[in-house]
Amino acid sequence: MSRYRPPRTPSSPYITAQGATKLRDELQQLWKVERPIVTAAVNEAAKNGDRSENGDYIYGKRRLREIDGRVRYLSKRLESITVVDQVPTDQNRVYFGAWVTMVDNDGQENRYRIVGSDEINPPLGYISIDSPMARALLGKTCDDTLEFRHKEKTHVRHIVSISYGDEGDMGIDT
Repeated sequence: MSRYRPPRTPSSPYITAQGATKLRDELQQLWKVERPIVTAAVNEAAKNGDRSENGDYIYGKRRLREIDGRVRYLSKRLESITVVDQVPTDQNRVYFGAWVTMVDNDGQENRYRIVGSDEINPPLGYISIDSPMARALLGKTCDDTLEFRHKEKTHVRHIVSISYGDEGDMGIDT
């Protein structure tokens, strides 16, 4: 059995201004707050002698590796992403950052926001621009019907409203 894993499909390099701020804040928190605390704890644990049976030392080193890996990922990601902080000129169409309210065939209404892969949060309705639903939504207007496949099933939705705004802001429906 091989350890080979095919390379992951690169995600879209887009992120909202709020998402970029959250990533920068996480990087700052990890590098300036958490890492110094864990480093100090590992240093103290190392003074206690035998490191092979020293749980504080072992788990501290493991946590340092996790922090360093995440810091490395966030640093590279922040260099490569494109922050989308402007509302499109045609706000009657669905583009990146849009809040879209849709109704399914059962009459259930759902609201989603199209965001970058680093911002996905299903309970808040944040869906990736790379998802089948988001790809089907791009360029659509109000009152359009869209079909997309997900998990070997075809889904049909009707667009009720499109708006652009911040997380808590419901925006102006079009």
